[in-house]
Amino acid sequence: MLQLIGRLFVIKTPVEAYLIIYALATGAVERGSIYMQRFPGMGGKLLFLACTGAVFMAGAKILDCLKHEKRVAEQPETVF
Repeated sequence: MLQLIGRLFVIKTPVEAYLIIYALATGAVERGSIYMQRFPGMGGKLLFLACTGAVFMAGAKILDCLKHEKRVAEQPETVF
C-alpha cells in the first residue's frame, strides 16, 4: 500500500515536470513580490531574482533527471 502511495510522488513524464515547475514558479513569483514590498529598492529586486533563479535551476535539474532516467531505462544491462 505504501508503494502505491509513493508512486504518486514520482515524476514520470515531461508534462508532470512542467506542471511542477509551473507551480514552483508561481510560488516563487508570489514570494518575490512579497520581498519587493517588504524590502523596497535594490534589495527586494535581488531577492525576487533569487527566488525566480532558483526555479530555473530546479526546473533544469528535474528535466535533466527525466532524460537521464529514460536513457538508463533504454540502456541494456551489462553483467560482468
